[in-house]
Amino acid sequence: MFRALYRTVLGPDRTRVLAKGLGRLRIPVHGALIIYALVWAIVASAGYVRQEDSDGWWVVVFLVTVGPYVLLIWSPLHAWRLAVPGFFLVSLLCDGEGAEAFQYWTAGPLFVAVAAFYSRAIVISATVITMALIIASEPQAADRALFVPIVAAAVYLFGARGRAERELEEERDAKAALEERARIAREMHDVVAHHMSLVVVRCETAPYRLKGLNEEARQEFAEVGEAAREAITDMQRLLGVLRTNGEVAQREPQPGVSRIAELVRPGDEAEVGVDDVPEAVGLTAYRIVQEALTNATRHAPGSKASVHVREDEGVLEVLVTNTAGGPSRGGGSGQGLVGMRERVAVHGGTLTAKPTEDGGFLVRARIPLGDK
Repeated sequence: MFRALYRTVLGPDRTRVLAKGLGRLRIPVHGALIIYALVWAIVASAGYVRQEDSDGWWVVVFLVTVGPYVLLIWSPLHAWRLAVPGFFLVSLLCDGEGAEAFQYWTAGPLFVAVAAFYSRAIVISATVITMALIIASEPQAADRALFVPIVAAAVYLFGARGRAERELEEERDAKAALEERARIAREMHDVVAHHMSLVVVRCETAPYRLKGLNEEARQEFAEVGEAAREAITDMQRLLGVLRTNGEVAQREPQPGVSRIAELVRPGDEAEVGVDDVPEAVGLTAYRIVQEALTNATRHAPGSKASVHVREDEGVLEVLVTNTAGGPSRGGGSGQGLVGMRERVAVHGGTLTAKPTEDGGFLVRARIPLGDK
C-alpha cells in the first residue's frame, strides 16, 4: 500500500504539463505566478509577524509560500509536494490571516493544478492527504475538509479533455517512434547486408587469393562464408516483416555524407568536412539534414539554411540552422523530431532541437563514430 502511495504521489514526475501547454508563454506566465506567490507570501508572513509570539520564523513562512510556485511551471505535482509540509508548518506557526493566506490562496491553487492535470490515482491520493492535513491542522474546522473531494472531482472532470489530448499525443509519439525504428531497421539492412556480402566474397575468394592454405583453412573460410550467406537470407526475411503493406523494396544504395550536398537548397550554405565515416553513421547524418531542411522549407518558407558537418574528437557533429521565414505551410506528420532522435539514439548520440534568438531553428546532432 505504502509503495503504491509513493509511486502515485511521491514518485518522479516528468510530465511538465504546464510548460508543454503554455509553449512560448511559459516564461511570462511563470513570472506572473511567482508574483502572485510573492503577494501572498507577504500577506502570510505579515500575518505571522502581527502575532504576539512572533520571531524570525516569518522568513520560513515567506519561503515555503514562494518555493512551490518556483517549481510549478516544471511540475505542478512537485509544487504540491513541497506545499504539503509547508501547509502543516504554516498551520503550526500561524493562526488567523497568515494561515488562511497560505492554505487557501497558496496551497489551494496548487492542489487544483494537480487535480486538473494528473491521473485519477494521483488526484485521489492528493485529496486524501489534503483532507488529512486540514483535519490535523485545524480539528475545529474539520468540516472544511469535506469541500476538498468536491473541488477535486469538479476540477478533475474539467481537465479530462486536456488529459485525453496529452494521452493521445503520447500515443502518437510512441507510434511515430516505432514506425521510425522500423524504417531505420529497413535502411540499416542495406548497410549490414553490404558488409555481410563483402564477408561472403572474401571468404569465397580466399583460397584463390591466399597461397599455401591447407585444407582446414579452406574449410574454415567456406563455413564462415556459408554462415554469412545464411545471415543475409535471415535479414531479408526480417526485412519482409518490417516492410509495411504495399511498400516497394528500394533498389538504390543508401545515401551517406557524400550526398548531403545534394540536399542543400539554392542559396543555402553547406560545409561537409568529412568523407570517411561508417556507413550507418553517414546514413543517419544524411537523414537528419534531409528532415531538418524539409522542416525549414515547410515551416519557415523563404528562410536561409546552413549545414555544417564535421568531426570533433571521435564524434560526428551535424549542425543545421535556418533563419526566420514566412508563415508555416503546415503539413507533414509532425513527428520529424521524434524520428531524428530515434536515429541518433541508435548510435548512442544526442540531438538538440530548439528555436534560435533570431526566430529561426537549430538542429544539432552529435553521433559517436566509434572505430572507423
